[in-house]
Amino acid sequence: MSLLDPGLLKTPLHALHLELGARMVPFAGYAMPVQYPAGVIAEHLHTRAAAGLFDVSHMGQLRLVGPDAGAAFESLMPVDVIDLPVGKQRYGLLLNQAGGIIDDLMFVNRDAARGGDLFVVVNGACKTADIAHLRRHIGERCDVIACPERALLALQGPAAARVLQRLCPDVGQLLFMSGAHFELACTDQGRTVAVPCFITRSGYTGEDGFEISVEADQAMALARSLLAHAEVKPVGLGARNSLRLEAGLCLHGNDIDANTTPVQASLAWAISKVRRSAGARAGRFPGADIVLAQLAGGASGPQRLRVGLRALERVPVREPSLLQDAAGNAVGAVSSGLLAPSVNHPIAMAYVQTAFSAPGTRLAALVRGKPVAMEVVRLPFIANRYVRG
Repeated sequence: MSLLDPGLLKTPLHALHLELGARMVPFAGYAMPVQYPAGVIAEHLHTRAAAGLFDVSHMGQLRLVGPDAGAAFESLMPVDVIDLPVGKQRYGLLLNQAGGIIDDLMFVNRDAARGGDLFVVVNGACKTADIAHLRRHIGERCDVIACPERALLALQGPAAARVLQRLCPDVGQLLFMSGAHFELACTDQGRTVAVPCFITRSGYTGEDGFEISVEADQAMALARSLLAHAEVKPVGLGARNSLRLEAGLCLHGNDIDANTTPVQASLAWAISKVRRSAGARAGRFPGADIVLAQLAGGASGPQRLRVGLRALERVPVREPSLLQDAAGNAVGAVSSGLLAPSVNHPIAMAYVQTAFSAPGTRLAALVRGKPVAMEVVRLPFIANRYVRG
């Protein structure tokens, strides 16, 4: 266990992490478990084979409430918020005036019938700035309510649904990118209690899984109840990173940031049709002129793109390794990279000049001054296993 700054925040599961022997590190202002005694590789492979339990309580949870909440939120993102059905979840991108990604997030339409209730989860390192941004730009149109009293757990892997249905059979009705309120039967000090939760079938691993929002004072009972099942093991930040990279998912601050547009980040799929140039509510989001011009391509297209890379040698290539073409010209840089446990090979994501973004393109990454042969490949590196119906 690492010595940590006593000023770091603690999640509601902090005592459990210490009890389980986690190695703790500073992350987004919190003391977080980077790994448990089994190690990162074992945790990673267990999640792919069974179910991993993640403490993601450092993430920001908030609500946007009011009859104008959907339209207000849509004014800040290139996403269809207004037409999102009740109980459905969507991926969103907060943009600045240059079309850069302030943050990426998930949101659910929880209760349009009662005047609008959007449940939003943002990145932990960005949550304070995100909440200020929302209040500054749409705070007069809807209530922006932070939810620091809630913890967030993620149960990910092919056994996740089976385990969670033992606590509440109705959870199995959820499909990928949907959410609802449930009561989970948890054991607390020897007695069974009904723990109210808001659960979405989503996550950050490419596996089937769930994210569970729960009152902080009930998080420990929930975590212990899940870990009581043989299929479930605790998983830290190290494996969370390797799992998301294999799934081709972006990490804000590495693979996307305020200087990266959705088109450059190969996230054009997250720009809803209704918000595109021919759509019924085209544009009218920050940076729309820039983003839609890049989307149209041609001379206005992006000059760089996010791509997947596979090393042709067994040498891990990590960020921010520079990339060169065959003539030794600099053409990009790695944004995330590691030796991937599931594919047992070095992989990376990178930004490269558009001319070098086609699958099959050969590049060289400079690792400690030596070139390592790389090939551009399609993302993700492993097939996702989301349950869509």
